[in-house]
Amino acid sequence: MQTRKIGSLDVSVVGLGCNNFGRRLDAAQTATVIDAALDAGINFLDTADIYGGNGLSEDYMGQALAGRRDKVILATKYSKQMQDQGQGHGAHPDYIRIAVEASLRRLKTDYIDLYQQHDFDHNVPLEDTLGALNELVQAGKVREIGCSNFSAQQIRDAEAAAPEGGARFVSVQNRYSLLHREPEAEVLPECERLNIAFLPYFPLASGLLTGKYRLGQLAPENTRLSGNADALSETHLKQVEALIQFAESRGHTILELAFSWLLSRPVVASVIAGATKPAQIDSNVAAADWQLTDAELAEVDSILDQQS
Repeated sequence: MQTRKIGSLDVSVVGLGCNNFGRRLDAAQTATVIDAALDAGINFLDTADIYGGNGLSEDYMGQALAGRRDKVILATKYSKQMQDQGQGHGAHPDYIRIAVEASLRRLKTDYIDLYQQHDFDHNVPLEDTLGALNELVQAGKVREIGCSNFSAQQIRDAEAAAPEGGARFVSVQNRYSLLHREPEAEVLPECERLNIAFLPYFPLASGLLTGKYRLGQLAPENTRLSGNADALSETHLKQVEALIQFAESRGHTILELAFSWLLSRPVVASVIAGATKPAQIDSNVAAADWQLTDAELAEVDSILDQQS
């Protein structure tokens, strides 16, 4: 498994998104998926205090990682409102101090490798937020800090607000995939300029890029997109069919294309995708092996332009 940098952290280029833990998977199933991830060479696990409902994802992960905390790069997020953390939320220093202690307790650890602000908070000065996060880094409770769902301007503002010689955001986690390329206009160039790692969420477009949704076929029942007419529009499904044809003509799957296309961007540090069973872990890890050529990348662009 190759690794890339998020600040000082060396993370596997395929990560594990942990939003299924506590929501679709119980504690035992969570442990099984984490076991498979570690066995496959994944060291980057990304969760949030809100995942699973009121901290269950973090709680189950803490149980599963007992005795092997040092084997993983553990990322979590704060700023969404949590039932057991009072009425506060957002990025106020007082709330950050409450949220981090709750996450540390649930994760059963004394430090978080990457602590990420889940959303931009318009009500709190960035200087205040970054000052509080820097205190956590200085105290050894957090190794690096990152943000999520930030615009390019917000990333610039956060860079300017970072305390001199102190902690700064070293990553941004935004939605990005073959079918959602908005970050390419401003956010990715800003990340490259500031040497900030980019972490794409929904890299498989909520399952559209797995190959299980096909044009002219009924969507599988009890899946994330079944009944979602917007996501399963004719335009999207035509794009999917064209991408499937492109990948299969080269001996690959659309899943392999989705991962490898993202990793063709040097600014992308890790593709974090969820999994509910070990077989999905194996598929995700294998998907990162395709080294797309410049000609192939240009052809993908052409395909998407024609089908849009």
